[in-house]
Amino acid sequence: MPEYIQESDFTMVEEGFVARDLMEEIINEVSQTEDRDAFFVADLGDVVKKHLRFLKSLPRVKPFYAVKCNSSRGVVQILAELGAGFDCASKAEIELVQGIGVKPENIIYANPCKQISQIKFAAKNGVQMMTFDNEVELCKVSRSHPNAKMVLRIATDDSKSSARLSVKFGAPLKTCRRLLEMAKNLGVDVIGVSFHVGSGCSDPQAYVQSIADARLVFEMASEFGFIMKLLDIGGGFPGTEDSKIRFEEIAAVINPALDLYFPEDSSVEIIAEPGRYYVASAFSLAVNIIAKKEVHLEQSGSDNEENSLNKSIMYYVNDGVYGSFNCIFFDHAHPTPILYKKPSPDQPVFSSSLWGPTCDGLDRIAEHVELPELHVGDWLLFDNMGAYTVAASSNFNGFQLSRIHYAMPRMAWEAVQLLQRGFQQTEEKETICTPMSCGWEISDSLCFPPSFTPTGII
Repeated sequence: MPEYIQESDFTMVEEGFVARDLMEEIINEVSQTEDRDAFFVADLGDVVKKHLRFLKSLPRVKPFYAVKCNSSRGVVQILAELGAGFDCASKAEIELVQGIGVKPENIIYANPCKQISQIKFAAKNGVQMMTFDNEVELCKVSRSHPNAKMVLRIATDDSKSSARLSVKFGAPLKTCRRLLEMAKNLGVDVIGVSFHVGSGCSDPQAYVQSIADARLVFEMASEFGFIMKLLDIGGGFPGTEDSKIRFEEIAAVINPALDLYFPEDSSVEIIAEPGRYYVASAFSLAVNIIAKKEVHLEQSGSDNEENSLNKSIMYYVNDGVYGSFNCIFFDHAHPTPILYKKPSPDQPVFSSSLWGPTCDGLDRIAEHVELPELHVGDWLLFDNMGAYTVAASSNFNGFQLSRIHYAMPRMAWEAVQLLQRGFQQTEEKETICTPMSCGWEISDSLCFPPSFTPTGII
């Protein structure tokens, strides 16, 4: 496996680092200038920990990262280093991951409704696995990509998810037999089943029902002579610790369902499409107050200190809903500001609202936020800003995208290098190296070979 990412691509930090430390360094540096642009700090060590946590919790499942969630190059590179696969939804996403050396067999084109030119692009570039959920898609693929390995996406009950996907994608069970028969008649190879219970799923039983449904489709497919060898359980996994349900709770429900319906001796490869799980908590955002406006409320009596509190304050910052805060509209997010400067205990607070920099009245980040009085040039911080933020940012009104500063704890970097060497050593044997097969010990934080002792750590 080639080495995609170098130490020069990120700031190396010591164990115990938190994103706030690097943010403080950057803020101190840029505060000496007038260019106080908004910026992200991305903790790639958090991504590494999430990957190892995934392997520990779902040992039979290979993650195919959903690029649409956060397509920043540093994230894609580090996951490629870790041996993850990639769920791509477009030509541009395929180009991105193949541009850093990802092999076609580690890509699934998981968009059930694709443009013909992009199907041909996938064929030309060796990407064979792709999803479908309707007859028209089968006809397009049979003409444009005869070597495709199709995966039938089925509909799910996603009523307990914050972002429902089955309203747009997924074949109902009652239509699957007809689709499989049509694929057989067209000479299109169907190799498996996929589903997605929706983003932000709060009910792990949705996975159980979907896995059971997938088993039924496997049995249907065998009637038509298809050799089914892939199950894709999609995404929907939480990415922050304040989620309603923990990732391990979902995994504890998925594992027995897989063992029941797709036991290990069935030779079925199982993959998933985690997105926010990997990146949500890894990104923190710093924005700068560029303007403010006081709105005085109706008041009576003398103009004393108490009456001076009868005002609300509007703060304008240099990122907004057309930029990194698009998650408010597209991902049901409710970002909460964190004060960079700790206020004094007796400092009064005011009902405040936060607005982005564009000239659109919809560019509102938050309202009715209780804040002490802030000033132009002050900073506000936001945690858990990695999922569906940078991926959908725009340059609307000519405002630039917030820069990303990548950080990597030294122990995490050494773990990546060790895992990478494990891949290199086993490639000649045509086996797949994982922390488990290499004899690595996985803890809740990082994993290392039993004999490994990190050096140079403070």
